[in-house]
Amino acid sequence: MDDRKAAILAEIPRLRRYARALLRDRDAADDLVQDSLERALVRLDNWRTGDSPRRWLFTIMHHLFVDQMRKVKRRGEASMLQIEASEAMSLPAHQAEDVASREILDALQAISPDRRAAILMVAVEGFSYAEAANVLGVPAGTLMSRIARGRDELRGLLDDGARRRTIRVVEP
Repeated sequence: MDDRKAAILAEIPRLRRYARALLRDRDAADDLVQDSLERALVRLDNWRTGDSPRRWLFTIMHHLFVDQMRKVKRRGEASMLQIEASEAMSLPAHQAEDVASREILDALQAISPDRRAAILMVAVEGFSYAEAANVLGVPAGTLMSRIARGRDELRGLLDDGARRRTIRVVEP
């Protein structure tokens, strides 16, 4: 296997993590990763040798994700994806971290896809603002604005969730 294909294969875990965070559906995320890898391998000549394939692959994935969201919107289908059976089961939390993690993931899904993608690129995937802006195809200022607004929206959602948990309704 040549070095370029090996470098692409090394990025699969990051691509899967990002796709799962975007879609929150394991099967749809794996399909998105596969479509991204297929497109990358077909267009392998577009990748500049010597550069890390990471930005290039994430750009391909982001464009495919946006195309999918446009198709869903155009068809008038609901944009919310089905919850997997394992997520639908109601189990008591064993640790506070589990509850906090679930609330954060739920809040991430509640914000707009543009803001979610910007936050995930920088906070989870570790891209710099310039790299993330390049991958998402927006100016750096737009990216910073999306991150700031997304963080504010997340803060509001998480604060609201915490307030709802502390309110107890007592009926006589």
